[in-house]
Amino acid sequence: MKKTLFKDAALLTLDPTLGFLEKGDLLIEGTHILEVGPSIEAKDADIVDASDMVIMPGLVDTHRHVWQSVIRGIGTDWSLQTYLSKIYYGNYGAMRRPSDDRIANYLGALEALDAGVTTFLDWTMINSMDHTEELIGGLKDAGIRAVFAFGSSGDAEYWDRGSTLTNMEDAARVKKAHFQSSDQLLTMGLAIRGPEFSSWETSVFEIETARSLDALCTMHIGFGNWGAEDRSIERLHKAGLLGPDLNMVHINAIDADQMKMLADSGSSISITPEIEMMMGHGYPVTGLAIEQGVLPTLGVDVVTATGGDLFAQMKFGLQAERAIQNQSLLMEGIMPGPELGISAQQMLEAATINGARALQLDHKIGSLTPGKEADFILIDRTSMNLLPMTDPAGAVVQTAHPSNVDSVYVAGKAVKQNGKLVGVNLEEVKRKAYAARDHILSHKFESTPS
Repeated sequence: MKKTLFKDAALLTLDPTLGFLEKGDLLIEGTHILEVGPSIEAKDADIVDASDMVIMPGLVDTHRHVWQSVIRGIGTDWSLQTYLSKIYYGNYGAMRRPSDDRIANYLGALEALDAGVTTFLDWTMINSMDHTEELIGGLKDAGIRAVFAFGSSGDAEYWDRGSTLTNMEDAARVKKAHFQSSDQLLTMGLAIRGPEFSSWETSVFEIETARSLDALCTMHIGFGNWGAEDRSIERLHKAGLLGPDLNMVHINAIDADQMKMLADSGSSISITPEIEMMMGHGYPVTGLAIEQGVLPTLGVDVVTATGGDLFAQMKFGLQAERAIQNQSLLMEGIMPGPELGISAQQMLEAATINGARALQLDHKIGSLTPGKEADFILIDRTSMNLLPMTDPAGAVVQTAHPSNVDSVYVAGKAVKQNGKLVGVNLEEVKRKAYAARDHILSHKFESTPS
Protein backbone atom coordinates (compact mmCIF):
# COMPACT_ATOMS: atom_id res chain seq x y z
CA MET A 1 0.00 0.00 0.00
CA LYS A 2 1.06 3.56 -0.66
CA LYS A 3 2.93 5.34 2.11
CA THR A 4 3.01 9.11 2.61
CA LEU A 5 5.29 10.90 5.09
CA PHE A 6 4.37 14.39 6.27
CA LYS A 7 7.56 16.05 7.51
CA ASP A 8 8.35 18.73 10.10
CA ALA A 9 4.83 19.75 11.11
CA ALA A 10 3.58 21.00 14.45
CA LEU A 11 1.59 17.96 15.61
CA LEU A 12 -1.46 18.29 17.84
CA THR A 13 -1.91 14.55 18.26
CA LEU A 14 -4.69 14.56 20.92
CA ASP A 15 -3.08 11.30 22.01
CA PRO A 16 -2.29 11.43 25.75
CA THR A 17 0.95 9.49 25.27
CA LEU A 18 2.26 11.39 22.25
CA GLY A 19 1.03 14.85 23.28
CA PHE A 20 2.17 17.89 21.29
CA LEU A 21 5.18 17.71 19.01
CA GLU A 22 6.58 21.10 18.08
CA LYS A 23 8.33 19.53 15.10
CA GLY A 24 7.39 16.04 14.08
CA ASP A 25 6.41 13.67 11.30
CA LEU A 26 3.29 11.69 10.42
CA LEU A 27 3.55 8.51 8.35
CA ILE A 28 0.44 6.97 6.86
CA GLU A 29 0.05 3.76 4.87
CA GLY A 30 -3.13 3.25 2.90
CA THR A 31 -6.05 4.12 5.14
CA HIS A 32 -4.20 4.07 8.48
CA ILE A 33 -1.65 5.96 10.55
CA LEU A 34 1.57 3.98 10.70
CA GLU A 35 3.88 6.14 12.83
CA VAL A 36 4.01 9.51 14.59
CA GLY A 37 7.18 11.08 15.96
CA PRO A 38 10.29 13.14 15.26
CA SER A 39 12.56 12.41 12.29
CA ILE A 40 10.77 9.38 10.85
CA GLU A 41 12.65 7.57 8.08
CA ALA A 42 10.61 5.96 5.31
CA LYS A 43 12.55 5.62 2.07
CA ASP A 44 9.63 4.05 0.22
CA ALA A 45 7.18 6.86 1.10
CA ASP A 46 6.08 9.95 -0.79
CA ILE A 47 7.33 13.00 1.13
CA VAL A 48 5.16 16.04 1.91
CA ASP A 49 6.85 19.13 3.33
CA ALA A 50 4.53 20.13 6.19
CA SER A 51 6.87 22.59 7.90
CA ASP A 52 4.33 25.41 7.50
CA MET A 53 1.48 23.29 8.82
CA VAL A 54 -0.23 22.23 12.00
CA ILE A 55 -1.39 18.64 11.61
CA MET A 56 -4.20 17.49 13.90
CA PRO A 57 -7.05 14.99 13.91
CA GLY A 58 -10.05 15.80 11.76
CA LEU A 59 -12.77 17.64 13.64
CA VAL A 60 -15.79 15.62 14.82
CA ASP A 61 -19.27 17.19 14.86
CA THR A 62 -21.73 15.24 17.01
CA HIS A 63 -24.95 16.99 15.96
CA ARG A 64 -25.85 18.44 12.57
CA HIS A 65 -29.08 18.52 10.54
CA VAL A 66 -27.17 18.23 7.28
CA TRP A 67 -30.04 18.54 4.77
CA GLN A 68 -30.61 22.15 5.81
CA SER A 69 -27.54 23.20 3.81
CA VAL A 70 -29.84 24.03 0.88
CA ILE A 71 -31.88 26.52 2.93
CA ARG A 72 -28.80 28.08 4.47
CA GLY A 73 -29.29 31.33 6.37
CA ILE A 74 -33.09 31.32 6.28
CA GLY A 75 -33.42 31.50 10.06
CA THR A 76 -30.80 33.93 11.34
CA ASP A 77 -33.44 35.74 13.42
CA TRP A 78 -35.51 32.70 14.41
CA SER A 79 -36.19 31.53 17.94
CA LEU A 80 -36.45 27.81 18.62
CA GLN A 81 -40.24 28.02 18.46
CA THR A 82 -40.10 29.74 15.08
CA TYR A 83 -37.51 27.28 13.79
CA LEU A 84 -39.66 24.30 14.75
CA SER A 85 -42.80 25.82 13.23
CA LYS A 86 -41.09 26.68 9.94
CA ILE A 87 -38.98 23.55 9.42
CA TYR A 88 -41.14 20.87 11.05
CA TYR A 89 -44.93 20.34 11.31
CA GLY A 90 -45.36 19.67 7.59
CA ASN A 91 -43.74 22.91 6.49
CA TYR A 92 -40.41 23.45 4.70
CA GLY A 93 -38.93 20.11 5.75
CA ALA A 94 -41.85 18.28 4.15
CA MET A 95 -41.34 20.02 0.79
CA ARG A 96 -38.09 18.25 -0.07
CA ARG A 97 -37.97 15.94 -3.07
CA PRO A 98 -35.58 12.96 -2.93
CA SER A 99 -33.29 14.73 -5.40
CA ASP A 100 -33.20 17.75 -3.09
CA ASP A 101 -31.90 15.52 -0.30
CA ARG A 102 -29.10 14.16 -2.49
CA ILE A 103 -27.63 17.59 -3.19
CA ALA A 104 -28.44 18.81 0.33
CA ASN A 105 -26.37 16.11 2.02
CA TYR A 106 -23.64 16.32 -0.61
CA LEU A 107 -23.34 20.09 -0.17
CA GLY A 108 -23.57 19.85 3.61
CA ALA A 109 -20.84 17.23 3.71
CA LEU A 110 -18.60 19.21 1.36
CA GLU A 111 -19.02 22.27 3.56
CA ALA A 112 -17.96 20.24 6.58
CA LEU A 113 -14.95 18.72 4.84
CA ASP A 114 -13.84 22.10 3.53
CA ALA A 115 -13.83 23.32 7.15
CA GLY A 116 -11.81 20.37 8.45
CA VAL A 117 -14.75 18.36 9.80
CA THR A 118 -13.97 14.79 8.75
CA THR A 119 -16.80 13.17 10.75
CA PHE A 120 -20.28 14.24 11.72
CA LEU A 121 -23.54 12.81 13.00
CA ASP A 122 -26.28 13.56 10.48
CA TRP A 123 -29.52 14.01 12.47
CA THR A 124 -31.98 13.31 9.68
CA MET A 125 -35.60 14.07 8.90
CA ILE A 126 -36.91 11.12 6.89
CA ASN A 127 -39.78 11.81 4.49
CA SER A 128 -39.67 8.44 2.69
CA MET A 129 -37.40 5.53 1.89
CA ASP A 130 -36.57 7.23 -1.41
CA HIS A 131 -35.40 10.27 0.55
CA THR A 132 -33.34 7.96 2.76
CA GLU A 133 -31.50 6.51 -0.23
CA GLU A 134 -30.64 9.98 -1.52
CA LEU A 135 -29.49 11.26 1.89
CA ILE A 136 -27.13 8.31 2.22
CA GLY A 137 -26.01 8.75 -1.39
CA GLY A 138 -25.09 12.38 -0.82
CA LEU A 139 -22.84 11.47 2.09
CA LYS A 140 -21.18 8.69 0.10
CA ASP A 141 -20.62 11.02 -2.85
CA ALA A 142 -18.75 13.48 -0.63
CA GLY A 143 -16.49 10.89 1.01
CA ILE A 144 -17.09 12.05 4.57
CA ARG A 145 -17.13 9.79 7.61
CA ALA A 146 -20.57 9.97 9.21
CA VAL A 147 -23.06 8.48 11.59
CA PHE A 148 -26.28 8.43 9.59
CA ALA A 149 -28.85 8.91 12.35
CA PHE A 150 -32.11 7.68 10.85
CA GLY A 151 -34.95 9.92 12.04
CA SER A 152 -38.67 10.35 11.63
CA SER A 153 -40.87 12.53 9.48
CA GLY A 154 -41.08 16.16 10.52
CA ASP A 155 -44.88 16.13 10.33
CA ALA A 156 -46.81 17.46 13.32
CA GLU A 157 -48.34 14.12 14.27
CA TYR A 158 -44.84 12.71 14.79
CA TRP A 159 -43.63 15.64 16.91
CA ASP A 160 -46.38 15.63 19.52
CA ARG A 161 -45.60 14.80 23.14
CA GLY A 162 -48.17 12.04 23.02
CA SER A 163 -47.18 10.63 19.63
CA THR A 164 -47.12 6.86 19.30
CA LEU A 165 -46.14 6.89 15.63
CA THR A 166 -42.87 5.20 14.76
CA ASN A 167 -40.93 4.08 11.69
CA MET A 168 -38.65 1.50 13.26
CA GLU A 169 -39.49 -1.15 10.65
CA ASP A 170 -37.98 1.17 8.05
CA ALA A 171 -34.95 1.65 10.30
CA ALA A 172 -34.38 -2.10 10.32
CA ARG A 173 -34.58 -2.18 6.52
CA VAL A 174 -32.03 0.65 6.25
CA LYS A 175 -29.68 -1.16 8.60
CA LYS A 176 -29.88 -4.33 6.52
CA ALA A 177 -29.44 -2.52 3.20
CA HIS A 178 -26.59 -0.17 4.07
CA PHE A 179 -24.95 -0.86 7.41
CA GLN A 180 -24.09 -4.54 7.69
CA SER A 181 -20.35 -3.83 7.72
CA SER A 182 -18.50 -1.86 10.38
CA ASP A 183 -15.58 -1.43 8.00
CA GLN A 184 -16.97 1.57 6.10
CA LEU A 185 -17.12 5.34 6.41
CA LEU A 186 -20.84 5.41 7.21
CA THR A 187 -22.29 3.85 10.35
CA MET A 188 -25.88 3.83 11.50
CA GLY A 189 -27.57 5.65 14.34
CA LEU A 190 -31.16 6.39 15.29
CA ALA A 191 -32.32 9.99 15.71
CA ILE A 192 -35.31 9.51 17.99
CA ARG A 193 -37.68 12.18 19.26
CA GLY A 194 -37.25 11.13 22.86
CA PRO A 195 -39.64 11.61 25.79
CA GLU A 196 -40.04 15.36 25.24
CA PHE A 197 -41.24 15.09 21.62
CA SER A 198 -43.09 11.74 21.66
CA SER A 199 -44.79 9.48 24.19
CA TRP A 200 -42.76 7.75 26.88
CA GLU A 201 -43.71 4.32 25.55
CA THR A 202 -42.59 5.29 22.05
CA SER A 203 -39.27 6.55 23.38
CA VAL A 204 -38.61 3.33 25.27
CA PHE A 205 -39.49 1.26 22.19
CA GLU A 206 -37.18 3.29 19.95
CA ILE A 207 -34.28 3.10 22.42
CA GLU A 208 -34.72 -0.66 22.60
CA THR A 209 -34.89 -0.83 18.80
CA ALA A 210 -31.63 1.11 18.51
CA ARG A 211 -29.97 -1.41 20.80
CA SER A 212 -31.32 -4.33 18.82
CA LEU A 213 -29.82 -2.75 15.69
CA ASP A 214 -26.52 -1.96 17.44
CA ALA A 215 -27.07 1.70 16.54
CA LEU A 216 -26.13 4.82 18.48
CA CYS A 217 -29.33 6.50 19.73
CA THR A 218 -29.47 10.31 19.84
CA MET A 219 -32.25 12.63 21.03
CA HIS A 220 -32.95 16.31 21.78
CA ILE A 221 -33.67 16.50 25.50
CA GLY A 222 -33.55 18.60 28.66
CA PHE A 223 -33.62 22.16 27.30
CA GLY A 224 -35.91 25.16 27.05
CA ASN A 225 -38.49 25.98 29.70
CA TRP A 226 -39.76 22.38 29.80
CA GLY A 227 -36.36 20.76 30.35
CA ALA A 228 -36.09 21.49 34.07
CA GLU A 229 -39.70 20.53 34.70
CA ASP A 230 -39.70 17.23 32.79
CA ARG A 231 -36.49 15.83 34.33
CA SER A 232 -36.33 13.36 31.46
CA ILE A 233 -32.76 12.29 32.20
CA GLU A 234 -33.80 11.26 35.70
CA ARG A 235 -36.75 9.35 34.28
CA LEU A 236 -34.51 7.48 31.84
CA HIS A 237 -32.09 6.76 34.68
CA LYS A 238 -34.81 5.32 36.92
CA ALA A 239 -35.98 3.13 34.04
CA GLY A 240 -32.46 1.76 33.60
CA LEU A 241 -32.25 3.07 30.04
CA LEU A 242 -29.16 5.28 30.16
CA GLY A 243 -25.93 3.96 28.67
CA PRO A 244 -22.92 4.77 26.46
CA ASP A 245 -25.00 4.16 23.33
CA LEU A 246 -27.27 7.14 24.15
CA ASN A 247 -26.37 10.66 23.02
CA MET A 248 -28.20 13.57 24.66
CA VAL A 249 -28.42 16.78 22.65
CA HIS A 250 -28.46 20.24 24.30
CA ILE A 251 -29.54 19.39 27.94
CA ASN A 252 -29.23 23.10 28.85
CA ALA A 253 -31.81 22.89 31.65
CA ILE A 254 -30.66 19.81 33.56
CA ASP A 255 -29.13 20.01 37.04
CA ALA A 256 -25.98 18.54 38.53
CA ASP A 257 -27.76 15.41 39.77
CA GLN A 258 -28.97 14.52 36.28
CA MET A 259 -25.56 15.31 34.77
CA LYS A 260 -24.00 12.91 37.28
CA MET A 261 -26.49 10.25 36.12
CA LEU A 262 -25.16 10.71 32.59
CA ALA A 263 -21.59 10.47 33.83
CA ASP A 264 -22.24 7.30 35.82
CA SER A 265 -23.97 5.62 32.86
CA GLY A 266 -21.40 6.68 30.27
CA SER A 267 -24.05 8.46 28.18
CA SER A 268 -22.65 11.14 25.89
CA ILE A 269 -23.78 14.70 25.28
CA SER A 270 -23.72 17.09 22.34
CA ILE A 271 -23.47 20.85 22.86
CA THR A 272 -24.24 23.30 20.04
CA PRO A 273 -23.13 26.58 21.65
CA GLU A 274 -24.06 29.17 19.06
CA ILE A 275 -27.55 27.87 18.27
CA GLU A 276 -28.35 27.18 21.91
CA MET A 277 -27.49 30.73 22.95
CA MET A 278 -29.29 32.24 19.98
CA MET A 279 -32.55 30.29 19.84
CA GLY A 280 -33.48 30.06 23.50
CA HIS A 281 -32.35 26.60 24.56
CA GLY A 282 -30.35 28.05 27.45
CA TYR A 283 -26.64 28.51 28.15
CA PRO A 284 -24.34 25.66 27.07
CA VAL A 285 -23.63 23.17 29.86
CA THR A 286 -19.92 22.75 29.13
CA GLY A 287 -18.73 23.62 32.63
CA LEU A 288 -21.37 21.57 34.43
CA ALA A 289 -20.53 18.58 32.25
CA ILE A 290 -16.81 18.78 33.02
CA GLU A 291 -17.53 19.31 36.72
CA GLN A 292 -19.66 16.15 36.87
CA GLY A 293 -17.36 14.00 34.75
CA VAL A 294 -19.12 14.12 31.37
CA LEU A 295 -17.00 14.83 28.31
CA PRO A 296 -18.37 17.78 26.31
CA THR A 297 -18.64 17.42 22.54
CA LEU A 298 -19.62 19.98 19.92
CA GLY A 299 -22.03 20.30 17.01
CA VAL A 300 -22.96 22.98 14.50
CA ASP A 301 -26.64 21.99 14.64
CA VAL A 302 -28.28 23.99 11.82
CA VAL A 303 -26.79 26.17 9.10
CA THR A 304 -30.17 27.88 8.74
CA ALA A 305 -28.76 30.22 11.37
CA THR A 306 -24.99 29.72 11.67
CA GLY A 307 -21.91 28.65 9.73
CA GLY A 308 -20.97 25.03 9.19
CA ASP A 309 -17.56 24.99 10.86
CA LEU A 310 -16.47 23.83 14.30
CA PHE A 311 -13.86 26.55 14.78
CA ALA A 312 -16.67 28.97 15.64
CA GLN A 313 -18.29 26.43 17.96
CA MET A 314 -15.03 25.86 19.83
CA LYS A 315 -14.67 29.58 20.35
CA PHE A 316 -18.33 30.16 21.26
CA GLY A 317 -18.29 27.21 23.65
CA LEU A 318 -15.10 28.35 25.33
CA GLN A 319 -16.11 31.98 25.76
CA ALA A 320 -19.66 31.18 26.87
CA GLU A 321 -18.38 29.00 29.70
CA ARG A 322 -15.73 31.52 30.66
CA ALA A 323 -18.36 34.26 30.74
CA ILE A 324 -20.64 32.15 32.96
CA GLN A 325 -17.83 31.37 35.39
CA ASN A 326 -16.42 34.91 35.38
CA GLN A 327 -19.82 36.49 35.97
CA SER A 328 -20.47 34.15 38.89
CA LEU A 329 -17.24 35.32 40.52
CA LEU A 330 -17.95 38.98 39.79
CA MET A 331 -21.37 38.69 41.41
CA GLU A 332 -19.58 37.51 44.56
CA GLY A 333 -17.24 40.49 44.42
CA ILE A 334 -14.30 38.40 43.21
CA MET A 335 -12.15 39.41 40.26
CA PRO A 336 -11.63 36.37 37.98
CA GLY A 337 -8.11 35.01 37.71
CA PRO A 338 -5.27 34.43 37.64
CA GLU A 339 -6.31 31.30 35.72
CA LEU A 340 -9.50 30.88 33.73
CA GLY A 341 -11.73 27.94 34.59
CA ILE A 342 -11.64 26.20 31.21
CA SER A 343 -8.87 25.92 28.63
CA ALA A 344 -8.55 26.04 24.87
CA GLN A 345 -7.10 22.52 25.02
CA GLN A 346 -10.33 21.24 26.58
CA MET A 347 -12.36 22.69 23.72
CA LEU A 348 -9.98 21.16 21.19
CA GLU A 349 -10.58 17.80 22.84
CA ALA A 350 -14.34 18.43 22.69
CA ALA A 351 -14.10 18.88 18.91
CA THR A 352 -11.91 15.82 18.29
CA ILE A 353 -11.36 12.86 20.62
CA ASN A 354 -14.41 13.53 22.82
CA GLY A 355 -16.62 13.63 19.74
CA ALA A 356 -15.12 10.39 18.49
CA ARG A 357 -15.88 8.75 21.84
CA ALA A 358 -19.47 10.02 21.81
CA LEU A 359 -20.02 8.55 18.35
CA GLN A 360 -18.36 5.30 19.48
CA LEU A 361 -15.65 5.75 16.88
CA ASP A 362 -12.65 6.53 19.11
CA HIS A 363 -11.10 3.16 18.26
CA LYS A 364 -10.86 4.46 14.69
CA ILE A 365 -10.49 8.26 14.83
CA GLY A 366 -10.15 11.32 17.07
CA SER A 367 -6.38 11.33 17.63
CA LEU A 368 -3.18 10.88 15.65
CA THR A 369 -2.52 7.46 17.13
CA PRO A 370 -0.66 4.77 15.19
CA GLY A 371 -3.14 2.10 14.15
CA LYS A 372 -6.09 4.46 13.85
CA GLU A 373 -7.54 5.46 10.50
CA ALA A 374 -5.89 8.43 8.84
CA ASP A 375 -8.48 11.16 9.38
CA PHE A 376 -6.50 14.37 9.80
CA ILE A 377 -6.21 17.96 8.65
CA LEU A 378 -3.41 20.37 7.80
CA ILE A 379 -3.81 23.98 8.95
CA ASP A 380 -1.59 26.61 7.34
CA ARG A 381 0.12 28.37 10.22
CA THR A 382 1.58 31.01 7.90
CA SER A 383 -1.90 32.48 7.29
CA MET A 384 -2.11 36.11 8.35
CA ASN A 385 -4.50 35.39 11.22
CA LEU A 386 -2.17 32.69 12.60
CA LEU A 387 1.28 34.20 11.95
CA PRO A 388 3.49 33.98 13.99
CA MET A 389 2.03 31.01 15.81
CA THR A 390 3.09 30.61 19.43
CA ASP A 391 0.42 28.30 20.89
CA PRO A 392 -1.00 25.91 18.28
CA ALA A 393 -3.90 24.62 20.41
CA GLY A 394 -4.92 28.12 21.42
CA ALA A 395 -4.58 29.39 17.86
CA VAL A 396 -6.75 26.63 16.41
CA VAL A 397 -9.51 27.27 18.94
CA GLN A 398 -9.40 31.06 19.17
CA THR A 399 -8.29 32.38 15.79
CA ALA A 400 -8.49 29.72 13.07
CA HIS A 401 -11.28 29.52 10.49
CA PRO A 402 -12.07 27.28 7.50
CA SER A 403 -9.90 29.18 5.04
CA ASN A 404 -6.85 28.18 7.10
CA VAL A 405 -7.53 24.49 6.37
CA ASP A 406 -5.05 23.60 3.65
CA SER A 407 -5.69 19.86 3.32
CA VAL A 408 -8.11 17.25 4.65
CA TYR A 409 -7.73 13.47 4.66
CA VAL A 410 -10.40 10.86 5.40
CA ALA A 411 -9.14 7.29 5.79
CA GLY A 412 -5.93 8.34 4.08
CA LYS A 413 -7.65 9.85 1.05
CA ALA A 414 -7.20 13.54 0.28
CA VAL A 415 -10.58 15.24 -0.03
CA LYS A 416 -9.06 18.73 0.13
CA GLN A 417 -5.57 19.72 -1.00
CA ASN A 418 -3.83 23.08 -1.27
CA GLY A 419 -6.97 24.85 -0.13
CA LYS A 420 -9.30 23.25 -2.71
CA LEU A 421 -11.78 20.38 -2.49
CA VAL A 422 -10.72 17.44 -4.65
CA GLY A 423 -12.90 16.18 -7.50
CA VAL A 424 -15.82 18.54 -6.95
CA ASN A 425 -17.74 20.10 -9.86
CA LEU A 426 -18.62 23.36 -8.15
CA GLU A 427 -20.80 24.64 -10.98
CA GLU A 428 -22.96 21.52 -10.85
CA VAL A 429 -23.19 21.75 -7.06
CA LYS A 430 -24.33 25.36 -7.29
CA ARG A 431 -26.91 24.62 -9.96
CA LYS A 432 -28.47 21.75 -8.03
CA ALA A 433 -28.34 23.57 -4.69
CA TYR A 434 -30.10 26.64 -6.08
CA ALA A 435 -32.77 24.44 -7.67
CA ALA A 436 -33.38 22.57 -4.41
CA ARG A 437 -33.56 25.81 -2.44
CA ASP A 438 -35.95 27.42 -4.88
CA HIS A 439 -38.24 24.39 -4.88
CA ILE A 440 -38.41 24.11 -1.09
CA LEU A 441 -38.89 27.82 -0.48
CA SER A 442 -41.48 28.21 -3.24
CA HIS A 443 -44.07 26.76 -0.87
CA LYS A 444 -45.83 29.44 1.14
CA PHE A 445 -47.70 28.62 4.31
CA GLU A 446 -50.65 30.69 5.49
CA SER A 447 -49.92 29.89 9.11
CA THR A 448 -47.55 27.81 11.18
CA PRO A 449 -48.14 26.10 14.50
CA SER A 450 -46.92 27.99 17.55
